[in-house]
Amino acid sequence: MERIIGCKHWIGQKDRISLRSLLFIFFFLQICTDYSWAQEAEQSQDSAINGALNVLITFDDDDFSSDLFKKEIPIINYVRDQKDAQVYIIGTSQRTGAGGYEYTFFLMGQHDFAGMVDTLKYSSRPEDTVEKTRDGQISILKMGLMRYIVHTPLSGSVRISFTEQEQEEVNIDAWNNWVIRFFMGGTLRGEKSSNLSNIWGGFGVEKVTEDWKIEISPDMGYTVQKFELEEGDVTSIRKLISLDALVVKSIGEHWSVGAQALLGSFSFSNYKLKTYIHPAIEFDIFPYSESTRKQVRILYSAGPVYQIYNATTIYNRINELLWGQRVNIAAEVVQKWGSLDASLGWRNYFHDWSKNFLSFSGSLNLRVAKGLRISLRAGASMIHNQLSLPAAGASDEDILLQQKELETQFSYFTNITLSYTFGSIYNNVVNPRFDDLHRW
Repeated sequence: MERIIGCKHWIGQKDRISLRSLLFIFFFLQICTDYSWAQEAEQSQDSAINGALNVLITFDDDDFSSDLFKKEIPIINYVRDQKDAQVYIIGTSQRTGAGGYEYTFFLMGQHDFAGMVDTLKYSSRPEDTVEKTRDGQISILKMGLMRYIVHTPLSGSVRISFTEQEQEEVNIDAWNNWVIRFFMGGTLRGEKSSNLSNIWGGFGVEKVTEDWKIEISPDMGYTVQKFELEEGDVTSIRKLISLDALVVKSIGEHWSVGAQALLGSFSFSNYKLKTYIHPAIEFDIFPYSESTRKQVRILYSAGPVYQIYNATTIYNRINELLWGQRVNIAAEVVQKWGSLDASLGWRNYFHDWSKNFLSFSGSLNLRVAKGLRISLRAGASMIHNQLSLPAAGASDEDILLQQKELETQFSYFTNITLSYTFGSIYNNVVNPRFDDLHRW
């Protein structure tokens, strides 16, 4: 009993200020909450524009900002669900031969606008800033939406202006579509008992036209990782240097022929030298011109592979010439219900078909029902072609530091995300306040 009384006395004397502080915070939050509800109630009436076009926009680019469109195109209502949209916009992007990106927007009318379909394209240049690219996306979408907005009550509030451009001289491409890129970089991080340093670099030479695709890309990388242990210091070194080349010739809307070549050295996989030249042929079930919406490509290539190893392999080889083949099937579909991207690959050596590699990977983004979405990424490989494994095997140090490729018969990964959103169908308000306030 004395302890209980003492405890009550301690609370009364020591925490009186804390109790007062808690009461103050409670009443302060109550006032703020009441004010917030009042503001929300007033704002909710304004967030949906009467008579405005209901639009849903989805994009396959992680850098896409829906807030940007809400600010720059405020004349429409941004909805969250496909069934509420009068116009459904799907955005995709593909890299261009010059190093920029081609952004494609598919506008599909629904409800009152059923049957109205448009495809808009905007291409950015490699030197364009993020702001210039976004301005181009906004401009092309504004023009595309006018076809639908003109049938809404808000059409009378729209004014279209035209700025006459200065006549530009016609420039002749002195580089004949050739593009050259250089890149280099490095990483340095560490703490008391460990550190890592990494450098990489290379360049790329490309020419991409409707008829030809040529890519040449030398690369190098060097990584050093050090650890201070009680038994002594441990150092891990990984090196790679490679030259890749690809040449493709278009043959109509469905066929392509070409060749791929490699010359490289990879310490992780025990290759002092690996080189090959493989001719290839590819068929796309759908026209290549529709690749931003749908494609099913089947590729076959075959040829010799010459390999020199850093250490004698488990098959007692220090070098060998092998012949092999590969088949790849890749599919991509972008529709109202979501998107599907999948690939299936097979490789084997002719001298022993049991030395093969089978892999599958794919991603599915599915809109199941109103507000309900499922995102799935998965992949798996059956590995039976590790001819370069060192006969000496891998030490504990090699395993922990990932210095060498390890023997395995399979690998896999999977990721699934389920999200459900409900509430107001409109989402026009942009409020960036406290966006950068993260958990303590």
